[in-house]
Amino acid sequence: MAEMNKEEKLDNQQNMTEEASEDKDNKADTEAKAEDNCENAEAEVNKNSEAAETDEEESAKEPAGEDEESGKKGKWKKNDKKLDALKQKNEELEDRVKRQMAEFENFRKRTEKEKSTMFEMGAKSVIEKLLPVVDNFERGLATASDDDKQDPIYEGMNLIYKQLVDELDKLGVKPIEALGEEFNPEFHNAVMQEDSDEFEEGIVCKELQKGYTYRDSVVRHSMVAVAK
Repeated sequence: MAEMNKEEKLDNQQNMTEEASEDKDNKADTEAKAEDNCENAEAEVNKNSEAAETDEEESAKEPAGEDEESGKKGKWKKNDKKLDALKQKNEELEDRVKRQMAEFENFRKRTEKEKSTMFEMGAKSVIEKLLPVVDNFERGLATASDDDKQDPIYEGMNLIYKQLVDELDKLGVKPIEALGEEFNPEFHNAVMQEDSDEFEEGIVCKELQKGYTYRDSVVRHSMVAVAK
């Protein structure tokens, strides 16, 4: 009896082990089937989503031509506005540059004229101070006798006088013609009138002090006597 019970127990254990292994196999098959079903479902979902995206892209492509054209027109309008603004700004800058160049040119001319005027004023001031020296040389040389003209001192004074007059001439200092000329108040300063058989009325008959011009402007008027 005891042996039979042992055999039954062994058989029962074997049956339970087989059933457990069958259950494991069934579970593995079920899990595998479930995984396959999930993969298939995911694949279908992906296909459907891809199809939906494709439909959306195609539907979006249909009005895209109009949208692109309207977008291009909008961009062109913006670019035209920017171009017009840049052209206007460029014109304003060109106008400003031209005005500044004209102002600078006027300033340059005015400055050169002022410099020239200042130079002439300074030169006239120096010339006016030198003219009495020329007058003294002329008076001294005019009073010399024939014997004095042979003196080396006279010759030296005459050479200095000529050199001074030559240098003034190079600078543009010219003597004013007076004797025998018609009286001109722009160049002559009449201090008296005299009877003259040689000159007609209104003609300079005597030069008392020589006058000079510097670059066509009078530095000193000639002091003269006019025939009446």
